[in-house]
Amino acid sequence: MPYEPPTHSVERSIRATTGAKIVAGVDEVGRGAWAGPVTVCAAVTGLRRPPTGLTDSKLISPKRRTELAAVLEGWVTAYALGHSSPEEIDELGMTAALRLAAVRALEALPVRPDAVILDGKHDYLGIPWQVRTVIKGDQSCIAVSAASVIAKVRRDAMMAELAGVQGEYAGFGFAENAGYPSPVHKAALEDQGPTPYHRLSWAYLDAMPRWRHLKKTRLSAEAAALESGGQLGFDF
Repeated sequence: MPYEPPTHSVERSIRATTGAKIVAGVDEVGRGAWAGPVTVCAAVTGLRRPPTGLTDSKLISPKRRTELAAVLEGWVTAYALGHSSPEEIDELGMTAALRLAAVRALEALPVRPDAVILDGKHDYLGIPWQVRTVIKGDQSCIAVSAASVIAKVRRDAMMAELAGVQGEYAGFGFAENAGYPSPVHKAALEDQGPTPYHRLSWAYLDAMPRWRHLKKTRLSAEAAALESGGQLGFDF
């Protein structure tokens, strides 16, 4: 099924209505995984024509995605990655962990963006960032598409490396599932229990009586408020 290529229309609108000169596209990967970090990429592209085939990373084959990421890393004006660890996800909850990773990515850029295009409908960044949320922004916005591809390829590579650490975690299939649920991943968890890279506040442990005692609850009241729809009212 063909997809319409992403454009700069949202970025042009932001520039015209706010006067912003530097606009970053932001996307995340790893939100639904059982293991590994949540990773956010912030990419600045300007208004140049993108490489051929750019779209949401989920719509591109792994081989083509890896090739495209290598091209994008040299094509974008700037990009940076931010991560939140499994421990931070367990303590803070996913909303606050996403914000932490996104802020790390944005602050690692060589220049501070005047505005941010955030994939999805929820603004998990909040003040002081000027944010425009775009549903399916990873398909429609060039900067967000670029961020989605780079984030996916980089995180997948990180998870594949874990599978090769002295062969210790090879049975979890991280090279194939990147820490997401899969039959191989589930079977290894039931047999060996969670690794240091697993999120211990996730519900998968509820279905594993042998390891259920390891489940953690979040310690942060602020994080609980965020997860239930409260406002972002603190800084990291």
